[in-house]
Amino acid sequence: MRLLKTFAATASLAGLLAACAAPPAAPTLPGTPFTLTSASFADGGVLEKRHAGNLKDNPNCVGDNVSPPLAWSNVPAGTKSLAMVVFDPDGRGGLGVYHWVAYGISPTLGGFAENEVAVASAKYVGGKSTQNLGNYMGPCPPAGTGWHHYNYTLIATDLEPTALPPGLTRDELFAKLAGRAKGSATLVGRYGR
Repeated sequence: MRLLKTFAATASLAGLLAACAAPPAAPTLPGTPFTLTSASFADGGVLEKRHAGNLKDNPNCVGDNVSPPLAWSNVPAGTKSLAMVVFDPDGRGGLGVYHWVAYGISPTLGGFAENEVAVASAKYVGGKSTQNLGNYMGPCPPAGTGWHHYNYTLIATDLEPTALPPGLTRDELFAKLAGRAKGSATLVGRYGR
């Protein structure tokens, strides 16, 4: 009996110590997060070859340059326009490549259909990509360089859709968005050959 009481006390003490040692539960964030999704690929998934770039003078651009469909939800309150940057940090030997810089996007648009942003459109203001383009240009990684990670980042801003002129580079855009960004959502697609 005495052994049973000692065992019960030890078990109770062990349970108390385990509870004290356990990390606290992560706090629940209010509201639903701002998200960016695509019906063509999941976050961290593989982009299809048809979404890869197609430039006749670049032998690494072997796709059809069909821009993937993109959809967003739960835009932060007070957002007046959105900006989109598609960046490959693995491109140019690690220096990175900007495949699309766009802004002046209406938050109520809800997204872009497949192949909608592979050409200029009134639905966005075209900036200037690494390839000096104002529209989407898909992946063009050199063969044998492994997986490249294409970060589609959507930025909520408090700027009016017509506030910025066309042709801004990523750096120029980010300088204009300093203090004006309200949140972001990122979707990563992988592509390699």
